[in-house]
Amino acid sequence: MLGLPSSTEVNRRVAKEKLYANAAMTTQVRDRIKDQIESVIWRNKLADSTISVAAGETVKEIEVFEIVLRQRELDKRVLPAIAKAIPYKLVFVLSFAGAAQAWMEASGTFYNTDWFSQTELTLNFEGLNLDAMYDNLVRQIAAGRLDVARDIAEAVELDKQRQKLERDIATLEKKILCEKQFNRQVELNGELKRLRTALEGLR
Repeated sequence: MLGLPSSTEVNRRVAKEKLYANAAMTTQVRDRIKDQIESVIWRNKLADSTISVAAGETVKEIEVFEIVLRQRELDKRVLPAIAKAIPYKLVFVLSFAGAAQAWMEASGTFYNTDWFSQTELTLNFEGLNLDAMYDNLVRQIAAGRLDVARDIAEAVELDKQRQKLERDIATLEKKILCEKQFNRQVELNGELKRLRTALEGLR
């Protein structure tokens, strides 16, 4: 999977019960896992013992887990819950009906690729060590949303601010369209201009 060398392959099915036992999950999340996931497969282990890349200061291993879905959607609470059950950096590959997408977490935020056919989903596993490889993978999956001039934590925080401004702008634009009073429209447009300026500053 993902063109990784055979030395990294694990291909071991993980029982859902083990995930439940290793993380405090609500009944709702357990039910979503049962209903939406067909199987969880530990596909690859990336470590200095399996590839010619040194361990990093913070990242000692990166695991690739395939999540085989029963439909082309997954409750947003499920991946964070599974991640808490596994004490390593993770690349999740969600698969359904010949299509796949990759997910990774950085600083508490999950990023994902679009859906591709399983043969077209590719990632470049590059880096001087596993710290650098992890950063490179997150930036690939985030597809330009993370500022390359900043470290991952700063880039994620900046992206969160940018997304909040984008949501606020969209909400304000709808309010302006519905507002009938001219004075109120002027006031809202002033606020809209301020938000757009702030967003441009973050870009």
